[in-house]
Amino acid sequence: MSLPLSGLRVIELGQLIAGPFASKILAEFGADVIKVEPPKTGDPLRTWRLLHEGTSVWWAAHARNKRSITLDLRQPEGQEIIRRLAEDADILIENFRPGAMEKWGLGFEALHAINPKLIMLRVSGYGQSGPYRDRPGFGVIGEAMGGLRYLSGEPGRPPVRVGVSIGDTLSGLHGVIGVMMALRHREQQGGVGQEVDVALYESVFNMMESLLPEYSKFGVVRQPSGASMPGIVPTNAYLCNDGRYALIAGNGDSIYKRLMETIGRADLATDPNLANNIGRAANAELIDAAISSFTQQHTLEFVLDAMNAAGVPAGKSYDAADIAHDPHYQARDMILDATLPDGSTVQVPGIVPKLSQTPGQVTRPAPALGEHTAEVLGELGISLAQQSDWKARGII
Repeated sequence: MSLPLSGLRVIELGQLIAGPFASKILAEFGADVIKVEPPKTGDPLRTWRLLHEGTSVWWAAHARNKRSITLDLRQPEGQEIIRRLAEDADILIENFRPGAMEKWGLGFEALHAINPKLIMLRVSGYGQSGPYRDRPGFGVIGEAMGGLRYLSGEPGRPPVRVGVSIGDTLSGLHGVIGVMMALRHREQQGGVGQEVDVALYESVFNMMESLLPEYSKFGVVRQPSGASMPGIVPTNAYLCNDGRYALIAGNGDSIYKRLMETIGRADLATDPNLANNIGRAANAELIDAAISSFTQQHTLEFVLDAMNAAGVPAGKSYDAADIAHDPHYQARDMILDATLPDGSTVQVPGIVPKLSQTPGQVTRPAPALGEHTAEVLGELGISLAQQSDWKARGII
């Protein structure tokens, strides 16, 4: 089956999370992704978190479907190889600090002159312009500047971070959106590529919902609220009698009535002052107390069964073990087995989104460092003798 991005070639110059996450998605849907890594050390993510035989098990998911070549971009020969790769590439992805690519003679203008159809995705902390462009920026800084970190955690306590690099992955997703738009433009406008500028803080800020409009119109600085969602009632985490929490979202008008009837509070279900979200938001403490009174009398399992029977959205906080053993994850192919270099397997996330006619695929495992260097350079017509000389000189 031909995948939707089959025939597209992507050069990935990024490291760690944001840029490589974008290219991972493109590779899952058929793009030929050539990942360029520094000789000897490779992408630092290869050794992040828990390792199996010296390599992160995260790598098995993050780098699948890619081909790895090693190249020292500080060397003139390495820069020339990128130019030759760019001649026939459709997309180039980089997430260096702004100015690094230009210093190497690999900025957008230079590469666009070589290949006018090239689309260049550039992910950075603050974007390619503006007074902060030269500052170093990781995902956590983007989360802070984008407004997310201020809202996280409990009122009156220090902000907490989400337990994953959400700023990076949000930037990767926005990068994919930008690339797909640029591809569409290229199809419709005579084959001309363009630069896609994604900033970490902007990717986070784009998800901040009513934060700015409320400040602009009412001068309200939204504050952290723990497990609740201020102004949207009821939606919260409610303690059950087995010490676990039920997450219940009964904020739709008809859903709210069913929820109140289920917990034995028909009086609150029929109260005209609580018939819509405006009234409920003004009485959040009353409603949360009623729900908590019910959940504290029952186990989490009982509460979730009752909510599901009543058609009220509810669930629990899944940990890794819950995910690994959940039948719904299994039924939707969201847990896949990846083969590691020693032949053992590790479970990794499945592919998102689900396409009915051309679903994404895993066609090759995550590569060893430089596994495809000879193959890719051979496609450029570079002889094995030349490659051997470059290897001896630390260029590849």
